[in-house]
Amino acid sequence: METKIFTVDKDVPLLESYPQIKEAAKLIIDNEVIAFPTETVYGLGANAQSDEAVKKIYEAKGRPSDNPLIVHIASFEQVDYIVQSVPDYAKVLMETFWPGPLTLILPKKGQLSKYVTAGLNTVAVRMPDHPLALALIKEANVPVAAPSANLSGKPSPTKAQHVYNDLKDKIAGIVNGGATGVGLESTVLDCTTDIPIILRPGGITREQLEDVIGKVNVDVMLETDDQAPKSPGMKYTHYAPDAPLTIVNGGRDFLQSLADQYKNEGKRVGVLTTKENAHFYNVDKIIVCGERRELQTVANELYDVLRQFDDEQIDVILSESFPNEGIGQAIMNRLVKASGHHVVSE
Repeated sequence: METKIFTVDKDVPLLESYPQIKEAAKLIIDNEVIAFPTETVYGLGANAQSDEAVKKIYEAKGRPSDNPLIVHIASFEQVDYIVQSVPDYAKVLMETFWPGPLTLILPKKGQLSKYVTAGLNTVAVRMPDHPLALALIKEANVPVAAPSANLSGKPSPTKAQHVYNDLKDKIAGIVNGGATGVGLESTVLDCTTDIPIILRPGGITREQLEDVIGKVNVDVMLETDDQAPKSPGMKYTHYAPDAPLTIVNGGRDFLQSLADQYKNEGKRVGVLTTKENAHFYNVDKIIVCGERRELQTVANELYDVLRQFDDEQIDVILSESFPNEGIGQAIMNRLVKASGHHVVSE
């Protein structure tokens, strides 16, 4: 299958009527798979009502079938079509954060493919905050199941080129809308309980949620892999570069001492660091990921940086750690997954 590239200016008026959006939407209607940009990462979209279409997502990604998918919608009316009931606090969150990087877990209705929910009686749903994503979903006029548009286990794509590198000739098309914004996937919130539970930290922080609805819990299983996932992104190693990654809890001297040990073993060492510390390390490759004083910049660049290491013939990657609060919680969640839970402390 030849993968077609649809390059679309997101600032074009009446995007739904843009010829390339119409063509990409037609492919979704025809049960093909299309990658498209959201404000978080590129998604791999298919008709969420079609078993045939959704199976193609799993096949293209090499994704385990017990890992559920997020359903993307373009209007609040579509919620009632795929969800049985919405608690009052979830309605408040929708009004506050949609469109945006917040996914809500709610009781499902029967119109969705069984492969979307991986056998669960709930569905993950969100409204993306990207004009191309919204235009594509509106034109297709179906709910669109869309995990990140990468090979399963690899860093999520924040550029169309990342998608092409992973999935060329495996999917029907890619809507190229340039680089994404947030850089990390959406926050996933279980809204089937009286007090909602964060199942995956992301673009909307716990603090932001609690400012709006009060107490929000965090799932104790976030960093374990021994149960069937209730949410996308909870199971399996994710976001991993080719070289093994270790997260280092400690100062710069401690990280450098670990790097020196690897160098003495004849290994090429890479370090993931921030702008503030980039001058400090003596290793084979230093790649800067944002600024520590502004962690959102780290989130924006994280996946792109992890992919950059794949081009550097590095044997081992050492990453600084980050404060586990605010957007830092999402950054650390992704790094822990990328490292296969390999963390060393001073």
